[in-house]
Amino acid sequence: MFQTAFAGFYLGFSLILAIGAQNAFVLRQGLRRAHVLPVVLTCALSDAVLIAVGVGGFSIVTEVIPWIAPALRYGGAAFLIWYGARSFRAMWRGGEALQAANTGAGSLRAALMTCLALTWLNPHVYLDTVLLIGSIATQYGDNALWFGVGAVSSSFVFFFSLGFGARVLAPLFARPLAWQVLDGIIGLVMWAIAAKLLFGT
Repeated sequence: MFQTAFAGFYLGFSLILAIGAQNAFVLRQGLRRAHVLPVVLTCALSDAVLIAVGVGGFSIVTEVIPWIAPALRYGGAAFLIWYGARSFRAMWRGGEALQAANTGAGSLRAALMTCLALTWLNPHVYLDTVLLIGSIATQYGDNALWFGVGAVSSSFVFFFSLGFGARVLAPLFARPLAWQVLDGIIGLVMWAIAAKLLFGT
């Protein structure tokens, strides 16, 4: 049972570790210390739901409703292009990004809506959490539930570490240039993922 849970934790952590749109957003919220707890909880709970669906057999749904995959693909790409453009705009303006980090957290609703969009409009999230983890979980038979528990635990550990650990980098981001570089990297990540969704898997 413990080994199965650890296998799920290891797989989940390795999948989520790569830099992506969701991780970049959580990192930025952590650096700004803006609604960190609601954001990391939203990410972790969303992953938990998706993993539970995957372990429960979401692949059956994609066979019955085949248009779900392309709808998620193009909708997610459109959102990432918009969010990337916003990051490049913040990079260009520079000082305003630093001011936002220091003086205002923004609305909780806006942060959560962005977080949910980056999570649920990203087809790769479904590929990783639902299809991949779900298919591998079937190999564990009756212990598939514990595999899923391990994968869910990895999401909570990762997002809480990323969100609350980001403040360690706060002294570095006291400089406007650091925020500009971060915004530029986030923009590139968003557009790279969007291009991958549109032009290749």
